[in-house]
Amino acid sequence: MVHGGAGLWAKDEKRAGRALKEVKEVAERGFDVLKSRGALEAVVECVKVMEDSDCFNAGIGSTLAIDGSIAMDAAVMLGSKLDAGAVALVKDIKNPVVLAKLVMEKTAHVLMAGDGAMKLAEHFGLEKANLFTEYRKKVWEEYKERFERGELTYLSANLELLRKMEVGTVGAVALDSNGEIAAAVSTGGLTLKLPGRIGDSAIVGAGIYADRWGGCVATGIGEGVMRLVACKEACLFMEQGLSAQEATEKVVKRGLELIGPDYPFGLIAVDCEGNIGAAHSTPQLCWAYKKEGMKEAISSLSAVRV
Repeated sequence: MVHGGAGLWAKDEKRAGRALKEVKEVAERGFDVLKSRGALEAVVECVKVMEDSDCFNAGIGSTLAIDGSIAMDAAVMLGSKLDAGAVALVKDIKNPVVLAKLVMEKTAHVLMAGDGAMKLAEHFGLEKANLFTEYRKKVWEEYKERFERGELTYLSANLELLRKMEVGTVGAVALDSNGEIAAAVSTGGLTLKLPGRIGDSAIVGAGIYADRWGGCVATGIGEGVMRLVACKEACLFMEQGLSAQEATEKVVKRGLELIGPDYPFGLIAVDCEGNIGAAHSTPQLCWAYKKEGMKEAISSLSAVRV
């Protein structure tokens, strides 16, 4: 199960159509990897492919901070052992999700950020790339002008604006034939974010979580997701016997009740019985999934909207 971000995809039909096509293809590809190499490799491959596409807010095509810079967060998690790796504030790296996996597998740490994470990437020879795209530059210029005219005050009024665009992240969750659950996530963060801001995607329990009962990844405005510890909460509900769908809906509802509508987000999840879940408080959620027995993946711009 994969997502390409939450937000208002419907404002650009051409871009939305491309996103739907791509997440469907990613789910197909991930399912093939799932069968041959297991859940962890599948979710990393899915996120890596979306990082390589300029259609999503991750890797190439990441959003720009208020100063025009790009800094990305990513994480991976393996449910059976609670193994996890995450990176924050990384620049110029084509695939931050691969670096997060290296943190998990090659270091004694869970989260690395900034220069230290970049030195690790250099040590392992990870590919670099020019992450700027004309689309993201155009979006940045448009919203920066509004900010400078006083139409936006960082951060509260900015959140109202962000609800109207694809604030996005990319993520994947999978359950393999051995019962292993894995999750992966990557993002460029919020447009007009302050330099140094770290979102939920790098925070285990907030934007990503996986254990023996389920796996979950988030997308949307991370400040709310972090306060809720949303993905851990969804997995806890699955441990208590709720299905993946029931768990995602309950967490999104709790977000609205406890924090309010200024921090919209979406969740996708898979539970240990192979049930999928997707819910969001954003206008749309771009997502796709494929299960054993399905001829092809199914993609959509909506799930259960709370």
